[in-house]
Order: sequence, then structure tokens, then C-alpha cells
Amino acid sequence: MTAEPHRLHQSVLTVARKDVAMLRQDLTVQQALDAIRQRGIGEKIVYFYVVDAEDRLTGVLPTRRLLTAPLEQRLADLMIARVVAILETATVMEACEAFVLHKFLAFPMVDARRRIVGVVDAGLLTDEAFDIAEREQTEGLFESIGFHLLQVRDASPVRAFRFRFPWLLATIGSGTICALLASAHEVTLSKSIVLAFFLTMVLGLAESVSIQSMTVTIQALRATPPNFRWYGRAFRREAGTAALLGAACGIVVGLIVWLWRGAGLAGIAIGTSILLALCTACLFGLSVPALLHALKLDPKIAAGPVTLAFTDLFTLLFYFSLAALLL
Repeated sequence: MTAEPHRLHQSVLTVARKDVAMLRQDLTVQQALDAIRQRGIGEKIVYFYVVDAEDRLTGVLPTRRLLTAPLEQRLADLMIARVVAILETATVMEACEAFVLHKFLAFPMVDARRRIVGVVDAGLLTDEAFDIAEREQTEGLFESIGFHLLQVRDASPVRAFRFRFPWLLATIGSGTICALLASAHEVTLSKSIVLAFFLTMVLGLAESVSIQSMTVTIQALRATPPNFRWYGRAFRREAGTAALLGAACGIVVGLIVWLWRGAGLAGIAIGTSILLALCTACLFGLSVPALLHALKLDPKIAAGPVTLAFTDLFTLLFYFSLAALLL
């Protein structure tokens, strides 16, 4: 994993703006508007912050309230005295929590004497959060197929090949075994050609469930070390979900086969194999990352290829075995 998530623990000063719109509390609205015209305002002004003679924060003034107030009214009487401010020692994470908690569009940053040192707005922090999330999502995608992003970023073709090829061998190996399984059931396929039509769909459903379970498990392992109690709870939860998904998908696909081709037994074989395959895919999606973590291996690197390999093998085994038994 890269160091990008540590941005959330950096000082909020790294994302703060310095163009703070400050007004003295002893000014009237007319004097404040004249001062704004003379000095100008920053690029993105959300609130005007009111300060005393020593530049200490005393209130906040929304732009709408300033523009609609009587010109002779003093800012001290117009401002909102209760201001939520962020200390300059806060982190980006703490600033994000303030936005979530208070739902303001911007916060002033103050020092220990409550003097304004900057301002941070929701748009800037939202961009930062999305930037971090996008990098983490990209990193997770590369890890799920077998290699770290940093290992291939700016790497030579030979170096990239060395990191990527070993995990492709797992796919080649499982694919070869799957091909041997299919060839061993040539007679079954010749009896019901509809089996070939739905083979890709069944594999895709099983792989989708295995990847979903694997992703959830890897996220959980970041916070919880695996043990039998945790595994039991996680397995019951994932198995229940997979059983519902498998039953629903199996019934739908079985009905499609029956209504389209009039092949009732083939529909039962395909639908039942989907149920078994999705339950097994859930088991591998949970068990493979947990086992790799327990063995002190990185589950983000190896879990994807290994989980998909086992899922494909057992899916075809169920698919052809049931077909040979019922057809």
C-alpha cells in the first residue's frame, strides 16, 4: 500500500487557503462594503469572518446577510457570534470530520490566540478526499490481480513482466485444468448443447461473488486479525448472502433455459450448479484471504488469482457433474 492514506493525517494547513475575508467588528455595513471594494476579496469567498482590534475571531457573517442588511447597522450586531473554528494544529482527517459533523461550507483556521491563519472549504477537502479514494481504488484494483502498483509504475518492461507473469500462471494453470474438465465431458456437452450456451454466464456469476466476498474480507482483515470466532461469524453472514444470491440466480437462469429451449432437466442442472457454485465462491472469497493473512502473506496480492482459480475449477466441476448426472 502506498503512503497516500497518510495525507489524512497531515496538517490541515497543507490544504488551507490564505485569502481569508476578514472584517472589523466595529465597522458598519456601509463601511464594510467600502472596504471590500477597496481591498477586493479572495477567489472563493463563502463567509466573511469578523475580528476585533487584535485580529481575533469574534464572529462570522454570511454573504447574504451582509448584502441585505441596513447600511448603518454595525457588524458586531449583525454577525453570528458562535463560530466553529478549526485549530491550526488539526489534521486533514479532523477537518473532514468537522465538515461531516457541522455541515458548513467553510471553516476558519485559528491559532492558540484565536487569530485567523487560513480558511478551509468543503470543495477543497472534497477534491482531496476523492483524490485519495481514487488512488486507493486504483491500488486495490492492481493488487486484486496480483501485483502492487508501485512495482510496475515507471518500471521497465522486463521488471513489469517479472511481477505480473507469475500470477498469470495461476490463471493459465486453472484454465488448463478447466479445459481438461470440459474435454472429459464432451459426451455430456454433445447431449445438450444448451450447456455450452450458459457456461460463460455461470463462470461469471461465480467469479463475481468470489471477488465480492474477497473484497469484503480483505477490508475486514485490515481492522480485525483472523481467528475462528471471527471466521465463523463472517462465514455465516457470507454463506447466507451467497445462498440467497445462488438460489435467486439459479431459479432465474433455470427458467430461462426451460422457457427458451424447453429443456427442463438442463435448466435444473444449470440452476442447481449456480447455487452450489455461488456458495463455494463465497467460501473461497472468505477463506483464501483469511488463510493468506494467517500465514503472514499479503492477501491483497495473491488472493485474487488464487480465489478465481479455485472458483473456476469448482464451478465447472459442479456444472458438468450435475449435467452428467441428470442428462
